[in-house]
Amino acid sequence: MKYRKLGNSGLIVSEVGLGTMQFGEAMQMGGLGQKETNKMVDFALDHGINYIDTADVYSLGESEKLLGNALKGKREEIVLSTKCRLPMDENVNHSGATRVNIMREVEASLQRLQTDYIDLYQMHSWDPYTPLEETLRALDDLVRQGKVRYIGLSNYMAWQASTALGLQEQQGLEKYITAQMYYSLVGRDLENDFMSFADYHDMGIIVWSPLAGGFLAGKYDRNNPPPEGTRFAEAGQFVPFDLDKGFEIVDTLKEVAQRHGVSAARTALAWTLSRENISSVLIAARKLEHLEDNIKAVDLELSEEDLKLLNDVSDPGVPYPRWMVLQQAQAEDPRAKTLEPERFRDETPWEDLRFKKMPLEGD
Repeated sequence: MKYRKLGNSGLIVSEVGLGTMQFGEAMQMGGLGQKETNKMVDFALDHGINYIDTADVYSLGESEKLLGNALKGKREEIVLSTKCRLPMDENVNHSGATRVNIMREVEASLQRLQTDYIDLYQMHSWDPYTPLEETLRALDDLVRQGKVRYIGLSNYMAWQASTALGLQEQQGLEKYITAQMYYSLVGRDLENDFMSFADYHDMGIIVWSPLAGGFLAGKYDRNNPPPEGTRFAEAGQFVPFDLDKGFEIVDTLKEVAQRHGVSAARTALAWTLSRENISSVLIAARKLEHLEDNIKAVDLELSEEDLKLLNDVSDPGVPYPRWMVLQQAQAEDPRAKTLEPERFRDETPWEDLRFKKMPLEGD
């Protein structure tokens, strides 16, 4: 196993962390019971994983309960994170990033996980109905009370995360150190804005669903629909993406995987680990052999050619205003070549599109 810092903190976590959405039956994401959960957790720890992530809403608390039982006598071996914000029942006040709900849910999570502290406590998403300052002060109180060591966000837009960090800095509150976000070969939207934000603020990214709900395992294609029993077949398209483009990406993914004699899933994970600002990539499996294969992604070294193939086939394009930012900062500003000559050694990072010759008919 290889390890990295957890965002802007001194905590060290494994490059791949164990996701736990498959623990419990309520979410139709795995249905693993206590016996299977114990085996999965023990296997992960035996292979060097020291970071495990869960959430209160995963199978409505069952995932945390199963994990808490599995971690008896092993709690101090790991970095443990969980989340709150999403509804746990039909009571309107049992949802959101309110002080009331946060304080209730952290106590419930501590009880289910059978621990007296949480290493990383994350807001599962932005709450448009609660004042941001209320949320941030409640989280700060949890850190000061010793119930939570660090705090993180999940599924925020860059402006939301930036606003939160600004308030935390201005008011001397505990800062978010991580962002748990979706990122994969078929979902590279994070690159448009959030990754540069995270880099600027030294915020570590924890990747969820790096295999796009199992799609990038490469087990099915246009002519072979997902077989019964797979996560993709049971839960549907877990994350949105263009299927035709996705199949094109999988074809290239399989090509690169064959070069190394490994699975498509391992290759997709290795690509994700090669990206910037990644603190840890969450992997989740229902079978130990799949978990083992995923773990081995940390040792898979993709060549420059491999990365170029994967980058090119999955390139989502550059939306405005990012292309204008790159245009003015890299193509037009002479300081770029002076201050960062290594980036311009082989090719210009961003081409000046104003002077690019348009292809004419017949060319």
